[in-house]
Amino acid sequence: MRVIAGKVKGFRLKVPRRVATRPATELVRGAIFSILETMAADWEQVLDLFSGSGALGIEALSRGAGWVDLVENDRRCCAIIKQNLEKTGFSDRAHVYCCSVARAISFLDKEYNIILMDPPYSDLSISSTIEQLAASKLVGEKTTLIVTHSPRLSLKATYASLCLIKEYRHGDSCIALYQRGAIT
Repeated sequence: MRVIAGKVKGFRLKVPRRVATRPATELVRGAIFSILETMAADWEQVLDLFSGSGALGIEALSRGAGWVDLVENDRRCCAIIKQNLEKTGFSDRAHVYCCSVARAISFLDKEYNIILMDPPYSDLSISSTIEQLAASKLVGEKTTLIVTHSPRLSLKATYASLCLIKEYRHGDSCIALYQRGAIT
């Protein structure tokens, strides 16, 4: 897996082995950032939930994000994210929280411009996680939320004040774009 564009374009990221992660493909990551380039003007504060190897957060940093908080529950993955941040030179612009996403949502206390969620496709509680996130102080007036999910899982059109703007399909992945108070 490599960084697609930006400051560290082409950098090969270390990925966890024998861990139940399903990293977003280059095609999906490219689509996510193509969407964000047209939909999100401010990249100062980014939150990467279910980080895995940190690929989405590191891609955001490579493309100019000011700060990225990465949340991952698996300790082996957290160690790999820290190694990837160190090797790309982004350690001073990111923080890794090694805890569950639900716990991170409960204690993080700032608004994010962009929130990236790439949960395991087998996790059927994603809707409740989005609901918790939508009701939290992490989502501001201009927050853009991107959620990747299986096409076999339907997400709701609204979660609290977050409304589905558009959903894209790329192979066996769907990318759902939400913004606050938007009209579906």
